[in-house]
Amino acid sequence: MTSVTRFAPSPNGLLHLGHALSAIIAHDTARRNGGRFLLRIEDIDIERRRPEFVSAIFEDLNWLGLTWEEPVLVQSEHFSDYLAAADRLIAMGLLYPCFATRKEIADAADPTKTDPDGAPLYPGIWRGASAEAVGARMAAGETPALRINMDGAMQALRAKRGDEPLTFIEVADDGSEQTITTDPARWGDAVIVRKEVPASYHLSVVVDDARQGVTHVTRGQDLLAATDLQRLLQELLDLPAPVYSHHRVIKWSDGRKLSKSNQDMGLRALRDEGATADDIRRVIFA
Repeated sequence: MTSVTRFAPSPNGLLHLGHALSAIIAHDTARRNGGRFLLRIEDIDIERRRPEFVSAIFEDLNWLGLTWEEPVLVQSEHFSDYLAAADRLIAMGLLYPCFATRKEIADAADPTKTDPDGAPLYPGIWRGASAEAVGARMAAGETPALRINMDGAMQALRAKRGDEPLTFIEVADDGSEQTITTDPARWGDAVIVRKEVPASYHLSVVVDDARQGVTHVTRGQDLLAATDLQRLLQELLDLPAPVYSHHRVIKWSDGRKLSKSNQDMGLRALRDEGATADDIRRVIFA
């Protein structure tokens, strides 16, 4: 099977060495077997996206010697598609509106329970809320987030698959494959459509991977747990499951992950200091 890979950065900062690792692995994987390498701009974070960061993404990837298919998919141009997917989940009775603030969630949550990202596990404040309560908040001009009813989703999954576990294929650096069993329930009632934008990372990424025919997803180990929730959405929406490769996360010697906000080891800064694309490859694959 011809592989279709993608690099999907968010234009809310400049690319760093960690992004270079993801992009180069995806690019080289496709090129080795005559596959296709795609670029996707994941700009649903309206508050933080900047046009200059989009331009910088193209500039940095060109400097690395990477080429990709045109046109580039820009997520902010496809909000209606994510809403259509959310509507399917609503029709299945699996999404519900939530008006809770972060403080309200933190105050009500069990401090011993967190999701894989370390956030308080949602305590179900608006799960089962009456239509009157929801209507009153919307009449007051408030926009809710839409959360997945995880108990209902897991019931729907069992109705569809019986006792067959929900899994995905993980490909290691040496090419070996491992079947991993997911645990979506550890995410609790996760946000599927955010308050401020008609999508979430988890929903948009599965819709776009399916739309673009992506067969191999290459990304950092820090997103491994997200695969559980995304596989659940793929199954509920009847979307195909790619093969995944979660590579190591490049960190500072003290264990800190590289950050866009700090511009740690930014590609533009390294280029300005005289680094070449070959230097970048030597560093990230050392």
